[in-house]
Amino acid sequence: MNERFHAMLIEKVGEKPHARLAELSLDDLPDHDVLVQITCSSLNYKDGLAISGRSAIARKLPMVAGIDLAGIVVESRSPEWQTGDRAIVNGWGLSETEWGGYSQFQRLKPEWLTRQPGGFTPHEAMAIGTAGYTAALCVNALEERGGLTPQKGEVLVTGAGGGVGSVAVSLLAAKGYSVVASTGRASTHEYLAELGASAVIDRAELSGSVRPLQKERWAGVIDTVGSTTLANAIAQTIYGGTVTACGLAGGPDLPATVFPHILRSVALLGIDSVYAPHTLRDRAWATLDMYLDRGALAKIMSVHAMEELATLADQIVAGEIRGRVVIQITQE
Repeated sequence: MNERFHAMLIEKVGEKPHARLAELSLDDLPDHDVLVQITCSSLNYKDGLAISGRSAIARKLPMVAGIDLAGIVVESRSPEWQTGDRAIVNGWGLSETEWGGYSQFQRLKPEWLTRQPGGFTPHEAMAIGTAGYTAALCVNALEERGGLTPQKGEVLVTGAGGGVGSVAVSLLAAKGYSVVASTGRASTHEYLAELGASAVIDRAELSGSVRPLQKERWAGVIDTVGSTTLANAIAQTIYGGTVTACGLAGGPDLPATVFPHILRSVALLGIDSVYAPHTLRDRAWATLDMYLDRGALAKIMSVHAMEELATLADQIVAGEIRGRVVIQITQE
């Protein structure tokens, strides 16, 4: 094969990273064992930071951006993967230390690949993407490690209009939970209600000054925001409740005390999606396959061309993207 193809490449221009749509050849790709023709990818907050240059997500340059991909194996030196196999990849350092999914072809390590779940098309798998898979990791952690059940009370989802939040609301509602969605955009209220939120609150209710112990309300929390929002959510969690933290859109700090943890036995669980083992990944995708309503997924999803990535990156960083954006890479 002597293909030439397009990829979203981040390079150093002056002292800053700069992203552009570049033409590459197969010889430019890393020497990994599995060559995948990529059908589609997705847009995540981290992708927006990388492409817009607002944060040094790419730790070595040049770098092909994109932390997700879905595609078809076209060459393989690994016995685990054969030509024609459908695969997805989420995380594993893509777009940070390893070339990522905004490319019509990519060479990947076999251990990074997950077999595309049979219940989803490539576009649906990428509408879920790292964001949705992270939401499923959070839901599973609340139940498996936190012992959460619908009978224990309300579950709070912060940053609910975003990718993680949207899928989390839908999954929790499908499982029978009473879900309270926190958002700063009034335009998303109807959308979140359609996904299954029983109530919507303004994010300002969680962004004020933090008192260490507040009125108990949440049996569980999925937090995508961090900082003051996370601190207030912890302070409002009921005795024995569990909080999962998977994002830092509001900042990496945590202006909190240990009081909720030692006086109310509140558990704070960090959720990592990048290097999660395949046991957790497989359970997360099984949860998505069983509980994620395909109609709700269609409401969350929009499809855009790779040429739109620069504009979309600015929009997601500014908080202007609702739901999940699928990036069309090649046509099957």
